[in-house]
Formats: sequence, C-alpha cells, structure tokens
Amino acid sequence: MSREHSRPADGKLPTLQPAELIDMKARASKIAMVTAYDAPSARFADQAGVDVLLVGDSAAMTVLGHDSTVPVTIEEMLMLTRAVARGARRALVVADMPFGSFQPSNRTAVMNAVRFVKDGGAHAVKIEGAGATLKRVEAIVAAGIPVMGHIGLTPQSVVMLGGYRAQGRTAAKARRLQEDALALERAGCFCVVLEAIPEPVAARITASLRIPTIGIGAGASCDGQVLVWHDVLGLTSGHLPQFVKQYAHLSEDILAALKAYVTDVRAARFPERQHGYNMLPGELERLEEETK
Repeated sequence: MSREHSRPADGKLPTLQPAELIDMKARASKIAMVTAYDAPSARFADQAGVDVLLVGDSAAMTVLGHDSTVPVTIEEMLMLTRAVARGARRALVVADMPFGSFQPSNRTAVMNAVRFVKDGGAHAVKIEGAGATLKRVEAIVAAGIPVMGHIGLTPQSVVMLGGYRAQGRTAAKARRLQEDALALERAGCFCVVLEAIPEPVAARITASLRIPTIGIGAGASCDGQVLVWHDVLGLTSGHLPQFVKQYAHLSEDILAALKAYVTDVRAARFPERQHGYNMLPGELERLEEETK
C-alpha cells in the first residue's frame, strides 16, 4: 500500500515504517536522512520531507562538546531521543545506541534498546559494526525492535580503525565490508549505513542487498544519504569532512544577530517600549499611593 493510499482522514501522513524504506529501495526512490537532537530540529526536518531522523551519538560532539562520540551516555541519548520524538510527525525516528550500551551482552543490548523505544519514543535503533554485533542485532530484532546497521567508518571504534579515515580501500577490505553488510541483512537489519567507503565498494554493497543502504561519504549509488544537522546548516566550526555539503551558513547569521543584540543592550537601544508590559489602568497610581 502506498503512503498516499494509507493517508488517514485527517490528511496527516502516518509515521514512515522500516518496511517502507525497503519498498523505497525497490522503487529506486532515494531516502533522505538527517541527524536531529531536539524537538525544533525534528519539526523543521519533518516539514521539509526528511524520511528518517537519526538521533545520532554525534551529539556528543555537536551538542555536548566532547571530542568523540564515546563519552555520551545512554541517559543523555534518551533525553535527546525523547525531544526528537516529540517534534517528529511523519519521519521514522532512529536512536543511536551509544558506546557501551550494547557491547557487553545480548541482554544488555535488548534492555537498552527497549528503553530507547519505550522511554525514548524511538521507532528503531542503530548499532555500529558487524562481527560480534551480529548477535546483538539478532537479539534486538527478536525482541521486536527494528535495527539499522552501520559499517565502514564506525566512530565508536575509531581507535581500532586507526583514526577517522576511509574504509574498504583495498580489495580484501572491500570484500569484508560486503560480507559484513550481507551478514547484517541476514541478522535482521532493515537498513545499513555505509560511512566513508569508496563509491565503487558502496555500489557493490548496495546492489547485493535487499535492504537499503544510507551513505555518508559513500557516493551517490547508495539508496539514501545522511548528513549531520550542524554540517548541513553550516553550524560546524573547524575542519569539515570532504563528504559534507553545507546548504546554509547559519553560524554567520547567528554570530551577527548576537553581536547586534549585545550592541543594542550596551547602547540601551533594547528593550524599547513595545517590548514591555503595562499595568492595568489606575493600578500604578494605586501602587504609588499605597507606598508613600
């Protein structure tokens, strides 16, 4: 059933379902995903037609000021997920399971995935890696929670990978990535993120899977794309990965607005009369009389 045919009487589209992303791949309809960390961002992205909102553990750096994704806690991610879920109307909300929330055991992984759905309001979770992670995927899916996979450059394992660098650049490593993607599909993932992978490798992986691939630095052959909210809007300072395209430069507008505000305050130009409130008629006179 198409989304148009499933539109309810009130005209509002229902939340996009994981199975519909697989249908989009079959129709060669590209999937747009963006990270979001709060309710206003979720509302804007939803209104723009974004299909998937990823509450990324990238919040550790973009929102919380850490140097990597590793320090962010499950409680912090739950708070951000709840905020995004409140702002989303149609988009599928996927919560990133942070480092340490799924690695220890299947039981830990399932318990924390349940928290993201039950307490956080997420529709699905994302976990990084393959190998031992495959058992975690199977356990979470068996518990009835959709899982998005993530291979290539996996930031939670960046030390083991030798830093933030492209993956799959040799034939042997490319074959391993394809095997990992197929294993994640067999384990029950409904989608796989491919990060920092050469486009020919990503194209081979995409063609071999029934489930969609979402690329970030993996070329145009993927079934969809994801970028970090702050990168898209030009809110990121410092070095940007080469795969980032900025669609605005809001940091310049924000800085200019704040400088104008500071100038107005110091020059006593703000607030003006229209920015204040008046007392009810006669009440000022009564106050002055009572306080003589």
